[in-house]
Amino acid sequence: MAGPRHPVSVCTLALVQTERHQTFAFSVSWSDDSDTFVRRSWDEFKTLHKTLKETFPVEAGLLRRSDRVLPKLRDASLLVRGGRTGRGLARLRLLETYSQALLGAAERVSRSPVLTGFFAPQPLDLEPTLPPGSLVILPAPEEPPPRPPDSLTIRGLEAQSLRCLQPFSTQDTQGRPFQARAQEALDVLLRHPSGWWLVANEDQQTAWFPAPYLEEAALGQERQPLGSGGPQFCTALAYESSHEDELSVPAGARVRVLETSDRGWWLCRFGRHSGLLPAVRLRPEGLGALLSRPGLHREANGEIRVGEAQGSPETSQAATLPPTVPVRPTLSAIQSRCCTITRRALLRKDPLEGVWNCAEGKPNDPDPGED
Repeated sequence: MAGPRHPVSVCTLALVQTERHQTFAFSVSWSDDSDTFVRRSWDEFKTLHKTLKETFPVEAGLLRRSDRVLPKLRDASLLVRGGRTGRGLARLRLLETYSQALLGAAERVSRSPVLTGFFAPQPLDLEPTLPPGSLVILPAPEEPPPRPPDSLTIRGLEAQSLRCLQPFSTQDTQGRPFQARAQEALDVLLRHPSGWWLVANEDQQTAWFPAPYLEEAALGQERQPLGSGGPQFCTALAYESSHEDELSVPAGARVRVLETSDRGWWLCRFGRHSGLLPAVRLRPEGLGALLSRPGLHREANGEIRVGEAQGSPETSQAATLPPTVPVRPTLSAIQSRCCTITRRALLRKDPLEGVWNCAEGKPNDPDPGED
């Protein structure tokens, strides 16, 4: 592979708690267009910060403060809400800011062996399972800042087409039955943070639909004979191709297995390229497979808990259970996040200004307090 690679971006994924130990999961994008999952503890980041100060005393401002370019490693307050878990989530956000600042520093620092080695996948990152009893907690997405009341908001009207995971029945905005089949394509017209999205089917029926029942379909899936899907694996060791039909991949790279063979060579997709890789160098993803499964649900406090990672074959079977249906918001809550044009359109299409009861499949009486 041409030249040594270096990390170009770091994004936080989750807080992983095992008994009394916390680690922070990151998705690292590299200069060779690969991406890896890594987990690091708070103590490991403190060691990294100390090593960077010793390796780059000028950039650390040890000789002159005005020359300092290394960011400070800030810790979360002990008084943060949520106890130990709340402090861990606060540290997770601070570590993302710290990591991005390091990668934005001078190339002497951002491409140094110290930083590259820290974010390189370690043996524990390549394990196919998490330790028993692990709890994976995703941070709640931050709400966008409120816009001025007199400002004009322009939104794109192009709908995104998603496919339905499992059959689901509800009612459309006119009170008629709305039934979605498995693998049916639905156009998403409006996304509400409650988890209920406004969708339209081929018959131009519009209905509020639970977002956990929708997922993105692979682009060009119908035109590719092998498809872009397939189980996700990661490479335990780097591999340099020796033939034209093989792939060159770094250690820890995420690949899609398109076709398996008992000869020991599997057809895989890495980035935009497809080729053969030795099966002995591939391992099933642990944290990546857990975070990408459709059974995620949001807790009342805003966190998304995946649950305990068992690391057994039952994990894949649990992902086939029906997704959790979120609590449906009131019409006034939906309209509060819509622009004026959308609110008028909803009032024309949805004359039943009540709260839909998902259990009974019919609308309740309108709330007299709502506008």
